[in-house]
Parts: sequence; structure tokens; C-alpha cells
Amino acid sequence: MNRQQARQRIEKLRKVIDYHRYLYHVLNRQEISDAALDSLKHELYTLEQKYPEFITPDSPTQRVAGSVLEGFAKVRHEIPMISLEDIFSEEELKDWQDYLKRLAPSVVDEAKASSPPSFLLRKSSVFDYFAELKIDGFAIALIYENGIFLVGATRGSGSVGEDVTQNLKTIESIPLSLEIREEYSTPEVECLTSGVKKLIEKGKIEIRGEVYMEKKAFEKFNEEQKKKGLPTFANPRNLAAGSIRQLNPKLAASRPLKFLAYDIITDFGQTKHSQEHRILTALGFKTDSGRECQSLEEVVEFWREVAKKRETLPFLIDGIVINLDENSLFKKLGVVGKTPRGSRAFKFAPKQATTVIEDIKLQVGRTGAVTPVAHLRSVQVGGVTITRATLHNEDEIKRLGVKIGDTVIVGRAGDVIPDIVKVLPDLRTGKEREFHFPKNCPVCEVKLEKPESEVVWRCPNPNCGARKRESLYHFTSKKAFDIEGLGPKIIDQLVDAGLIQNPADLFTLEIGDIIPLESMPRRKPKAFLRGFAEKKTQNIIKAIQNSEKIPLVRFIYALGIRHVGEETAIALANYLSSVSEDGDEMKFHRLGSIDKLRGASKEELEKIPDVGPEVSKSIYDWFKAKSNQKLIDDLIRAGVKILPLERVGKKLTGRTFVLTGTLETITREKAKEKIRLLGGEISETVSKKTDFVVVGKGPGLKLVIAKKLGIKTISEKEFLEMIKK
Repeated sequence: MNRQQARQRIEKLRKVIDYHRYLYHVLNRQEISDAALDSLKHELYTLEQKYPEFITPDSPTQRVAGSVLEGFAKVRHEIPMISLEDIFSEEELKDWQDYLKRLAPSVVDEAKASSPPSFLLRKSSVFDYFAELKIDGFAIALIYENGIFLVGATRGSGSVGEDVTQNLKTIESIPLSLEIREEYSTPEVECLTSGVKKLIEKGKIEIRGEVYMEKKAFEKFNEEQKKKGLPTFANPRNLAAGSIRQLNPKLAASRPLKFLAYDIITDFGQTKHSQEHRILTALGFKTDSGRECQSLEEVVEFWREVAKKRETLPFLIDGIVINLDENSLFKKLGVVGKTPRGSRAFKFAPKQATTVIEDIKLQVGRTGAVTPVAHLRSVQVGGVTITRATLHNEDEIKRLGVKIGDTVIVGRAGDVIPDIVKVLPDLRTGKEREFHFPKNCPVCEVKLEKPESEVVWRCPNPNCGARKRESLYHFTSKKAFDIEGLGPKIIDQLVDAGLIQNPADLFTLEIGDIIPLESMPRRKPKAFLRGFAEKKTQNIIKAIQNSEKIPLVRFIYALGIRHVGEETAIALANYLSSVSEDGDEMKFHRLGSIDKLRGASKEELEKIPDVGPEVSKSIYDWFKAKSNQKLIDDLIRAGVKILPLERVGKKLTGRTFVLTGTLETITREKAKEKIRLLGGEISETVSKKTDFVVVGKGPGLKLVIAKKLGIKTISEKEFLEMIKK
């Protein structure tokens, strides 16, 4: 991006951010997620840091929030309520510390004479930090005069807020009068409370914090709204803000709002921000105990710990706040724009972010489905670097109005698959290009087809090179033949070298077929394999040989029949096992179950649980194709032995299990296999029908849902004991 492009991008970003900030801060409405807005703001801030000549006083990075609503009295903040700059990675955290180090020497020299040496950088040039939860609430300031709650104000423009005192008085966790509670008074607190007591008796004290609503209370409130036929709220923060920024205190009183304090603005002799949290507790405020950190490593450790327990907290958080703990240094460093230099919001990986579509390319799957894929400017979403996102089909491109060059919001569907959520057309420059879906397959050039009942274009050519490769990737994958070390890159090399054309060819490979390719002429770089040491070659051949015996379920799944996933493969295996109990193992391998499936009619297939008309037709058509019949024959001739579905007991019959987190002594696939062998069922989602949730290391949202529904959770150790018995 050159200087002129940067200026144009900055101008467009400012307009879009201002529009969404006005919706969010003034009208309490949202059209895009908090994460997407944060991503736009972060891009603007980064560009302005790179091109500071384009920073203007009216930039969103230079002001705090919106304007004051009509109907409220105005309150001028003696010390502005400023916002924090967001960071999203450990690299940005280190950059911030390096920035402070560059600023600190002159500040330290000025402060040496009047401040105790404790605030100075230690010899290792590492600061003292205080890290605390960043609760997703609505910022307010509370002013107490002579110990009595006098005024409560919103952040407003940062300099001027709205007087919402009467609404705040309805929140039980906001004390209407201040006193030092001796039960929370530690020796350190006692040293500071003499100044606080004087101000309580005669003086002014200002406390700042967040009004919020707990997740359970928010869900209950929305349920009540639905019953009454009233609109629901998008998130607890919007509901909290809307409850405070309205003119009827009775309405605020009817909503279960809470307050969490995080700062004392009044100076009564405290030297550290961490001390203020202990004073807040002694004054009767709910606050976060946080953590004092003596290095960035400790900050990151705290951030990771909080991220793990984030879903189990009663309220929403979106990161942690990091302050320089020494107040004198924090004040000396001052403010730049709207941001205090000595503080940052270290956000968790956003579930959505904004980026640019650099190109749209087509991907041909093993069933012939042609999927448009957006190639993106690299962006972090949910802790993962994303460079590709599916656009699903032609209709989805039209619905979104996507063009090559567009700025888009990217999410991860189900926290897994990268997905384009929304296009931001206001950021267009006029250089964006329309994408036109082709009429022919981009690989084999055969004319594409789209049945009337479908939205997906398909390549009908079973010999399409792309379809064949995707089928091989699927065949060797973990849930199928699970051939260790044989990933897409090596398969591509084997195909390019002409060594394999279909899955059966894998089982005919010899070590001598691969090693000589090392010395082949290099006139055609794609026609030979590089880097295959003899040991690596031996390992691949051994892995192929080890996979020759395969359970029936995985064999059916490996065939890659359209609409036949893991669960349908299990249903088919159950059916085939029940009709093949003739006791002749060799007959089972060569003639039994698979022959039954080959000869099954559509009507027979439809009677199998989980197999409807569409799936039965797909299975029937697949087995009627001569090329597929030949593939099965070739696999068996090559030595593949299909093991019948085996049940070793009925102990878990009728019980449904869900797995969450990482299992340390058994793989997830093995655990599922054990459950099925004992008659149990596997589900990917937690519901009231779930009997057990097996909890591994680093569990996700499934654990939260299980606790909410009262589903029994068991550890990996308990699970292993259960299946052992």
C-alpha cells in the first residue's frame, strides 16, 4: 500500500467507524459485531501510526465515544474518561513495552527528584504491571461527596457525560454511602485509609467502573421479552447501556444490573493501581482482584489462564486490561489521542475480523461440487491465521454482493470453518471486480451441471483430475484408512509422478517404485518426487501395509460416497453386519457385507435408520457405477481386508456421549470406537438427550452447556474406568 492508497483507506475507515460507533454509543444499536468494529479500529490505528501525517483531530482514534443524548443533564468530567487501545497478540504486547521503554527515560529523569525510586524501571528494564479482567459492560463514573453518592455519569464524549444518577441508584451493588469495612482492611489498606476516611467525612471521591448484566440474567430477560412479544437484545452490554440511558428509573430498577469498580480517580496518597483495587473492596465495591505482574511473561500467563475459564465466568469479558502499576509513572507518560500510554486492552482472539478479498478461486471436491473460495489478506480470527474462506456457492456470492477487492467481515462457522459474514461496501474504492461463475469445470473443462433442487454447481466428470485427488485425500484421511505420513502433498507427488491414479494403486506400491525417482531427469519438475530418503519411503510403505485391515465402518466412509458421512457409515455397517452373520470370515472379507451393499435396492436402503430417499439413491447409484465396482474389486485383490463391525458388549447401550477438550491417554477416534463397541452412541452436540460429557484438557463451550443443562460430566480417567469395567 503506497502513501496515496493509505490516505484513501484511512478516510474511508474513519467514515465507516464513525457510523458504527454512533449506532453503538449513541443509539445503542449494532449492525456489525463488536469484534468486527474492533478490527476496523485496529486497522485505522495501525495505518495512522505508519502514516502519522494523516492523523486529524476528528479521527475516531482521537476521541472517545458519542454525543450526549437529549433529555439528560450534562456532567463535565474533571478528568476525561478516555478509552484504551486494543492489542491482540503477544507481539503487539511486546511492541507496547518497547514503546514505553523509549518514552520512559525522559519521564524518569523528570520524576526522580519528587518521586520515590520504587516507580523506576528495574535494572532489567521491565515494568511492574497490574492485569485485570476487561468486563464487557457500560462505563460510568460515580461521584461521592462527604461519603454520600451524589452524581453518576456516563462516559459520553469523554469530557462530558450524561447524568444518570437516579438510574444508577437502583443498582444494589452501588453503595449509596461510603465507609471502610474493617473485615476487608489489610495492613496495607490501613496505611491508606486515613486519607480515604478524611475524604469520606469531608471531600469528594470519584469511582469508575462498568455496569453489566450476568449471562444467566440476560438469557432469562430475553426469554421474558419473547413471551411478551417484545424485541430481544443482542447482548448484555446493549441491554445494560439501554437500561441506564433512558429516563425512567423504574425501568432500570426492573432489570438485574450490577456494577464492577476498577478505578479510583481521587488521589489520597495511593502509589499503585493494585492498591486501588484493595481499597475498592474495603469500601464495599465489587471489583476484580486482578494480578500484579513483574514481567510480560506473567501478563501473558494471566491472559491465558483467563481465556481458559472465560466461558465459565458469570459475565462476559473480551480480554484483560494491563496498566503500569506505578501511578506516578502512569500519569507522567500521559495520553496520546484518546489513549493512555501506560495502559492497553489485551483482547482475546476475535471471533470476527475484517480483511480484504484479494481473489476468488474455484475448488472442485471429490463429489464434483465446485466451491468458490475467497483468498484473503492474512487475518487472525479466533486465534488462527486465516487466508481462505468459503463462499459456498454462486447464490451466496449474489446474496452477499461480494466483489474481488472488497473489505469483508470474516468469522468462523461453528468456531471452525472460515466464513464471509458481511461485505462493507462503504469501503469500496471503485477498483473492485465482479466475479462471474464459469460454465465449465476449471480443471477438466467439462460443462458444469446444477440440478433444479440444488444450489451447487458440479463437475459431472468422474475422471476429473481434481475430483480424483480429493478422493485420494479423503481415502487416506484419519477417519478412513488413516495412512500415517501420507498427506495431500505426498499424494500430489505420487499422482504427478504417475505412480497412482486411484486408491487401489496405493496398495501395489513398492519401495523400489519410489526411490529411483530421486535420480530422474529434472526437465519436468512435477513428474518426479524430491526429498524421499530411503527411511521415509520405508515408513510410507509400512503405513500403507498396516492399513490393509480396516473396520467396515471406516471402509464405507473411505469410499467417499456422496451424503455418506461417519454416522451414516455406522448405520450401514450395522445393517451389513446383521445380514452377514454366516461365520465365514473369508467370505465376509471377499463376498459378504460389501456384496450385500452392492446388491441392495433403494427400497432396502431406505429402511436403514438415518438413510432417507436422497441418501439411498446416492448409495445405490454409487454402487451401480462400473468404475466403483472395479475399485472395490481392485482393493480386495490388492490385499485390503474388511473387518466386520464388532460389538464386545452392551454395557453402554442406550447411552449417548459427547467429548470435549483434548484426551491425553487415548485419541478421540479411539475413544469413539470404544464407545461404539460397547453399544454406546456418539454425539457432537450437547443436549438433554446426552448422558455423559467426557471432559479432556482445555474443554470448550460444550462443558458450559453441559453444566447449564445439568448433564453429568466425567474426566478422562473416569471414562477409561467405565469402559474398562
